[in-house]
Amino acid sequence: MLNKDDQRPKTTNHQITVVAHMMTPGVVQIPGDVSVTEAASLLEREQMPCLLVKDTESCFGLMTPSDIVKKVVAQGLEPDEIEVRTIMTRPVQFIEYDRAVEDASTLMMSTGTAILIVTKQDQPVGVITARDLVLSPKRCLTSVPATISVMDGDSPGAQHQSTIIQLSHVGALVESPTLLLPGTKVLLSFSLPDLTSPLTIRGTILNDYDQTLSQGRTRAPSMPGVDIQFTNLSQSDQSRIKAWVLQNSPKSSDLS
Repeated sequence: MLNKDDQRPKTTNHQITVVAHMMTPGVVQIPGDVSVTEAASLLEREQMPCLLVKDTESCFGLMTPSDIVKKVVAQGLEPDEIEVRTIMTRPVQFIEYDRAVEDASTLMMSTGTAILIVTKQDQPVGVITARDLVLSPKRCLTSVPATISVMDGDSPGAQHQSTIIQLSHVGALVESPTLLLPGTKVLLSFSLPDLTSPLTIRGTILNDYDQTLSQGRTRAPSMPGVDIQFTNLSQSDQSRIKAWVLQNSPKSSDLS
């Protein structure tokens, strides 16, 4: 494990991608006495890479499809008769949402695990897998005009003009003249260059940033940055943003 002094992202010449940018938001937690049959149904319904099993106050485990196949199906056991605590994977590795994504890779390699539970102030808020780190592009530095609408229930409320300064298919870093508190539900509307139809995406404010931007840009005090985690993004919109980010991200040779 990394020691406490190494837990915060280090400042580099380029904007750091943190775990929250790559994770799948949300964690499905179950007690240890749930049957494997129930756990399998929950995995299918929620479309999550794993379930977090809380067997006791201090004992956690993970239930994955691989656990079910290898430890139950392949052994010829009855899933109705097996509790998840008997086959769950332990120990669980946790990582804070604002850690650098490179720290997640290091933790996976050092522990041999392919799944980390993401926490915020010690509370589970998401899941990040080795597949996420391989397939998810880093955020693209950009400058795209956008409108943030604060959600009032299921309806959009007040609108605020903003600028997207970093973008990936899982979230965006946005300069906004309005203070938006963590946990606020928003709609982010914008049009990407070279794409004909505009995008309107639901999201959640993760936190605000006051750090200096990379490549010599400095944020004015009147324009704080907010990090928006996308939610319920359609496959078509996800594919459009992925393709645009990959096309517009600098090649590795440009960053050296």
